[in-house]
Amino acid sequence: MELICPAGTPSAFREAVEAGADAVYCGFRDETNARNFPGLNFSREELRQSIGLAHSRRVQTFVALNTFMRAGDEALWYRAADDAVAIGADALILADFGLMAYVAEKYPEQRLHVSVQASASNADAIRFLIEAFGARRVVLPRVLTVQDIARLTRQIACEVEVFAFGGLCVMAEGRCSLSSYATGKSPNMNGVCSPASHVRYRQDGADLVSELGAYTINRFGPGEASGYPTLCKGRFEIGDVEGYAFEDPVSLDVIDEIDALRAAGVCALKIEGRQRGKAYVAEVVSSLKRALTAGPAERAALVARLRAMSEGQRTTTGAYDKRWR
Repeated sequence: MELICPAGTPSAFREAVEAGADAVYCGFRDETNARNFPGLNFSREELRQSIGLAHSRRVQTFVALNTFMRAGDEALWYRAADDAVAIGADALILADFGLMAYVAEKYPEQRLHVSVQASASNADAIRFLIEAFGARRVVLPRVLTVQDIARLTRQIACEVEVFAFGGLCVMAEGRCSLSSYATGKSPNMNGVCSPASHVRYRQDGADLVSELGAYTINRFGPGEASGYPTLCKGRFEIGDVEGYAFEDPVSLDVIDEIDALRAAGVCALKIEGRQRGKAYVAEVVSSLKRALTAGPAERAALVARLRAMSEGQRTTTGAYDKRWR
């Protein structure tokens, strides 16, 4: 199985290569990239140099052009695709069908990977993407069980990549209607489901209250660890029950599911975290690289090691071994 690692900066890219990545994914410093945060991502020259480094170590580079083209401004996305191909990207990670069509027609030999932002999660949708655009790989949304994935891989003729560690999105990947409603901003086009401009913390008596836009997401008592407010990990009153309605504030970690995912036909594991620093990248990449060949005892130790890097120091296997609430 390949290990696909994130890089939001050239220094994080180098760390991923040094730590044992089989491929590094990254994006340009513009809105063609769904993690378009200030201070992150790559200029054309930075990406050219990074790809040169990667190729010297026999590591691949996947360039994420995974936002949806804005009507009237398609040239920005077409130019990004042209530049990524010219610079030597090993694959383009795409979500927009129009951009897929452009790349497939102009660069038929270029590897095209279907981004998780496209939310392709059934055989008919994936077969269409293969037939229409020559997709070589699909990154599956984080809402399928291992059994779902195994059934899917038997029905499609392309590679399958799944998320292995990091942020856990339980909505339509990158297109969460709840966060769009609360903030008025698209998570896909703005790079984050809870933009900092809409996040607020306030003290209410002894409690700390977190808010997203006009909505209360959580209330933390004295001494309780407070998390960043995202709607899918908010605590709400539902009928007579108070609790996390969608998912607990935890990180995804599939170390315990590696063998099952391999048997299900998964060819690559992806680490979330292009917004994370180089120390995070180095630790997570090296730990997961060891986990791919480790026995049960060593994997248990690696789980504990990775937990310290996770949200709330807690991890979950997500949908891989359960159904959503």
